[in-house]
Amino acid sequence: MSMALGPLLQSLEPGRMDDAEFQRWARLLETRTGVTVPPERKPFLVTGLRRRMREAGYTDYHSYYDELLDGARGPMEWAALVDHLTVHETRFFRHQPSLSLIRDQWLPEWSRHAPDEQSLHALSVGCSTGEEAYTLAMVLDEALCGVDAPRRFGITATDVSQPALAVARQGAYPAHRLSEIPQQYRADALDIDADGAFRICERLRRRIGFACVNLLHASRAPLRQLDLIYCQNVLIYFARERRGELLDGLARLLRPRGLLVLGAGETTQWSHPQLTRTSGRQTLAFLRNP
Repeated sequence: MSMALGPLLQSLEPGRMDDAEFQRWARLLETRTGVTVPPERKPFLVTGLRRRMREAGYTDYHSYYDELLDGARGPMEWAALVDHLTVHETRFFRHQPSLSLIRDQWLPEWSRHAPDEQSLHALSVGCSTGEEAYTLAMVLDEALCGVDAPRRFGITATDVSQPALAVARQGAYPAHRLSEIPQQYRADALDIDADGAFRICERLRRRIGFACVNLLHASRAPLRQLDLIYCQNVLIYFARERRGELLDGLARLLRPRGLLVLGAGETTQWSHPQLTRTSGRQTLAFLRNP
């Protein structure tokens, strides 16, 4: 039976992708999401594309491409494909220097100047399955809600993957992820099961609104003026010439004394007349001028 099935299964596999076909798919991905796939990452695109085509029952690149653009299932199928072609690697408290900059340097200064009644509004860009957004919530909750005059805060967390956002909204994670969260946050932020699996407590989950937003369109999204924008390990997927445009759009969303935090090394040439580079060890961040 296996010998009979072998040729059949091979016939159901999408064929080899030549360079012209690769360029067509790479252009589509960049046009719709801004994500660039250079030639050296062709195997990454082909692997993700083939996986989704098998799931959806397609064996021909051309017919699948046409379905995405004009087919009745096009929008839903595109959302599923994007989930296969975007990277969801993340973890809690991923970059401690950036979190220390927010907690120890920026927040005390922001609190000193912000009116007593002012809430803090943050944006987590490319939040994936939620770990980054919940990390910010834990840090802000500890810093702002444990003082004599606690402040309110809220976080908008965005990603292009609907399946990743569905996981994020649940806020439930397996036991092996618990070690990523420092002990000091666990009692107040987590509901931990007997087997070690845990869920972010409802009080913090309610602080975050998850939304499917492409970074290309973030500056046009209905976002209020922001005090903190956390955008780490997102720009690396965009062409260098486009990164400046995206950062200009994010800069326009910042309030005076707001902070934009990027991944160290994600950009070396960008500057903005209304933002000043902040000093921080192993960090890349910009402060909106008062």
